[in-house]
Amino acid sequence: MSNNELPVNQRQSDVGNFMVGRLLPFRKKRQVGPFTFIDHMGPATLSAGRYMDVDQHPHIGLSTLTYLFKGRVEHKDSTGAHQIISPGDVGFMTGGSGVAHTERTPEEDRTGEDIELHGYQVWVALPKEKEEIDPHFDFYPAADNPKWEEDGVAFKLVAGKAFGKSAPLRGYSPLFMVDIHTEREKTINLAGQVAGEIAFVIVKGSITSNGQKVEAGQMLISKTDDRCEICLDSDTQLLLFGGEAFPEEHFLLWNFVSHSKERLQKAKEDWQNKVFPKVPGDNTYIPIPDYQQSKK
Repeated sequence: MSNNELPVNQRQSDVGNFMVGRLLPFRKKRQVGPFTFIDHMGPATLSAGRYMDVDQHPHIGLSTLTYLFKGRVEHKDSTGAHQIISPGDVGFMTGGSGVAHTERTPEEDRTGEDIELHGYQVWVALPKEKEEIDPHFDFYPAADNPKWEEDGVAFKLVAGKAFGKSAPLRGYSPLFMVDIHTEREKTINLAGQVAGEIAFVIVKGSITSNGQKVEAGQMLISKTDDRCEICLDSDTQLLLFGGEAFPEEHFLLWNFVSHSKERLQKAKEDWQNKVFPKVPGDNTYIPIPDYQQSKK
């Protein structure tokens, strides 16, 4: 890793030209390109009585991107979409003006046997002019996403444009998300390969910068756009993501994202008053926590 990156751990800090911390958002960096929030699912072992059951909850002003390494998640939402997401697949739900959804372990996987679940869900904020588009769900099977190997490094393009390739999932603003794995120690120069702000989530293994190891579960954010060099230790996997930043500020309130604080307040009231669209046949409801909105 060159000195234009900033690593971020749970005690957020600077290392050279990187920030390092515990996923998004964190104190020193609220957004990377359009990426607003990252939720790390697992790695966890699920079994009878401990299956994944996330009841009905809402979103506005963003798209959720679900990407798994192990296990399966059953997605249902208020548009009527119903999809089982398996490893390598990409589920992309656009909340727009308002959507509700559930995420559960599929019924056929509830056999009592142990199930491994590991993956990420990231929130991608919508540009101001697209925040109120109609909600919908898109699904991209693993086989449709570009994969290639270069100098012993394996790449999978999850979304957007990077390394001269395009994924079926393009998003609503310029962005990229790439799954990278190497068995041997490697240095990757990203100059000219991606455009916009750059960040990395270390899935396994580690990256070494200025003599300091940044390990699995941590995130690195480049302090400079478009260019940086990263040094991956052996048997390391990471997610590379980012894109062009929005010209206006975005704000976050619970599961809602918007450039307007007033719109966030209305979404909160709509959910409390139960006027959001509902997942067909599902009467579950997660109440909004009692906390203040935070700036994104």
